[in-house]
Amino acid sequence: MARRDPHSYCDDTQAETESFALRARVDFASQTLIAEVTLAFRAPAVSRLDLDTRDLTIERISDASGRALDHTLHPAEPYLGQRLEIRIPEPTTTIRIAYRTSPEASALQWLAPAQTKGGKQPFLFSQCQAIHARSIIPMQDTPRLRVRYSAELVIPRELQLVMAAADRGRRDDDASHATHRFEMPQPIPPYLFAFAVGDLASRDLSPRCRVWAEPAVVDAAAYEFAGVEAMIGAAEALFGPYDWERFDILTMPPSFPYGGMENPRLTFLTPTVIAGDRSLVSVVAHELAHSWTGNLVTNANGEHFWLNEGFTMYAERRIVEALEGPDMAALQAALGRRELDESFERFADRPEMTKLRPDLAGVDPDECYSLIPYEKGYLFLCAIEAAVGREAFSTWLRSYLTTFRFGAITTDDFEAHIEAALPGALAKANARAWIDGPGLPPSAKPLGSARLDAIESLHGSVPTAAQSSAWTPIEWALYLESVPRPAPEATCRGLDERYRLTASTNFDVLVPWLTLALKSGYTAVMPRVEQVLAEVGRMKYLRPLYTALAADPMTRDTAASVFARNAASYHPIARQMVEGVLRAQAGR
Repeated sequence: MARRDPHSYCDDTQAETESFALRARVDFASQTLIAEVTLAFRAPAVSRLDLDTRDLTIERISDASGRALDHTLHPAEPYLGQRLEIRIPEPTTTIRIAYRTSPEASALQWLAPAQTKGGKQPFLFSQCQAIHARSIIPMQDTPRLRVRYSAELVIPRELQLVMAAADRGRRDDDASHATHRFEMPQPIPPYLFAFAVGDLASRDLSPRCRVWAEPAVVDAAAYEFAGVEAMIGAAEALFGPYDWERFDILTMPPSFPYGGMENPRLTFLTPTVIAGDRSLVSVVAHELAHSWTGNLVTNANGEHFWLNEGFTMYAERRIVEALEGPDMAALQAALGRRELDESFERFADRPEMTKLRPDLAGVDPDECYSLIPYEKGYLFLCAIEAAVGREAFSTWLRSYLTTFRFGAITTDDFEAHIEAALPGALAKANARAWIDGPGLPPSAKPLGSARLDAIESLHGSVPTAAQSSAWTPIEWALYLESVPRPAPEATCRGLDERYRLTASTNFDVLVPWLTLALKSGYTAVMPRVEQVLAEVGRMKYLRPLYTALAADPMTRDTAASVFARNAASYHPIARQMVEGVLRAQAGR
């Protein structure tokens, strides 16, 4: 037995899946998929095969000839799910599995009509990162094994199916049902399998870009994301051709737990970025950047996650710099550094989780999720760039993307490649301290810019209208993060009266303000806090608000009661995160 991924039962000595073909019926009444999947292997499977599953009901397994195969669904293990052991008496090139998902499948969220903008139709979406694909499909759920796939889903006829794959057509079966087919011709890691079913409309942004959303939202989304084609052009100039043919966007319901998910061909985006002024679309730049860093070159397992997110933060800020100038990129990096420090504080009692290459054996990847691989990884790449110069680093980066195109790699692979291309670069950048040391190495340089200096010169005092009139949401967030806490009540009241922050609809300004107010005991914001926690499921906003509520003995019970009221509307990943926050604060 040889398992290189601590989060998968996949055995390196067994057959490797090359592709799968999924057929499924979407049943909103039972909140399940009634499904059959055919796994095809690179070489014939022999003797035994171990697959990852979570909460699946396995009905029948057969080989290429249709012969039933004996199998055992082993007891569930925390966060890993159940190992599906299949016995294979004779070599076979394919295995077919009939099964059902659970209503509690961790990768699926079933929304009632009342939880949608339109209020008339239900909605279903998937979210497979990090190891949740196994709750939809029995498979080798490890990014080390990239797979192609085809999918044929039967859905209610009045609804629309979209998938992170190439559309191969829809047919109406009868008065109630339709079948829609998709195909993913490029190999992807399983966590990028994604689809959604609901009342959806679309608007074309360019020949290769389309935005999807509920009808009541689609025009606002099309306005907000109108600059996507320019972003793609800037990214291609930096990193090479876009390899996924289309870059469509699905604007998700408010319960979506992330800012975005980089599913190839169909990026999922939170509706909280629709601010009406295109001020938060750097989230789009991040998910677009993943088309090269993460989707094209993937981390082999969760211990090398920084190869996805550190590279993507670097690529995102290069795109922002090309489109909006170096000052904006520097402001984003400065805010990222503040958020990195908060993540370090969160793991103060688990410093091993602050390494770029942590040991994750026995660790739930959702429990240890943080901005550390994003922002520390970014700073590490900036240190290498500073050591060798931007021109040399950019040349190497394009070579790296070409060498490992459609591959899955480890940190060792990265190190070997850059050392061959830029000898001595890793040593100059103090790579060992960055990769395997906790926190930031002493050599890490502080980030700064003239605009950041202007904010810090306020020392937390209430800015004048002249000082703040041209501030972007990032500058407001940096300012609010700089205000010492607890802030005096007069400071909080002055900010709120002068700038109406509690009424803000820009969540990147609103949530830092509400967090500051909660930590300062400014109770006037409590109705707005409860409103946000009832309407939004994005973890970027849930974590600081619940943390602030639960940290104060005066509002700890409020945190528990607000969560009890809203937990059912949160995505399973978000529910798990909030439960962890409440447990951690209760123990202090």
